[in-house]
Amino acid sequence: MILIFFGPPGAGKGTQAKLVSKELKIVHLSTGELLRDQLKKENQLSLEVKKIIDKGQLVSDKILNQIVSERILQQDCKKGFIFDGYPRTLSQAYFINDYFVKNNLIFSHFFEFTMDFDLITKRITGRALIESRTDDSERAIKTRFSKYNQETKPVLNYYNKQYSSIYHIVDGNQEIEKINFLLLRLLKKSWFNSFYVISFLDFTLKNHVFSQFLIFNHLRILNG
Repeated sequence: MILIFFGPPGAGKGTQAKLVSKELKIVHLSTGELLRDQLKKENQLSLEVKKIIDKGQLVSDKILNQIVSERILQQDCKKGFIFDGYPRTLSQAYFINDYFVKNNLIFSHFFEFTMDFDLITKRITGRALIESRTDDSERAIKTRFSKYNQETKPVLNYYNKQYSSIYHIVDGNQEIEKINFLLLRLLKKSWFNSFYVISFLDFTLKNHVFSQFLIFNHLRILNG
């Protein structure tokens, strides 16, 4: 199962991704965590990423695409994974779509978390007070929210149009427990239905092959 969680900072996508990851036993791949893991490595790419981050710049789409594509090839991603914060731009979306086609991977579901800006501000500033963070001012939140709308909204529109039957909009204003319950109910039902269809097709195919074998064997006996 491959899931993509979208949402502005503070909308709760990261929290839900962690909960769903734990429940379904699939890997949670957040952009921030991927970059932190990359920095721990000792190779040319990690040095390049470190230089970019030290300058206060954003990692390019090309570099992030490389990190993501290498990560999902690892063994723990075979059962499935959740993209949290990726793809963020249309360039990233086009890249990962082509990558999926070439590697026979299929998106299972897309979830777009929405939330009122005032509630987002209240949630993030409250968290900042608890964690003694100074980079979560209302002005900074507004800047990140605006950047999300500029860069990621086109990605949402693109996927909503391409995959409307598996694209879901989640009201992030609800309680965390309620959202998690609704997500897991949908995902487990989807998983069961997919498993049933695959099992049924497998059973039908095996019976078809067995029937053909019996017919062939019967004709062979008749023809002596």
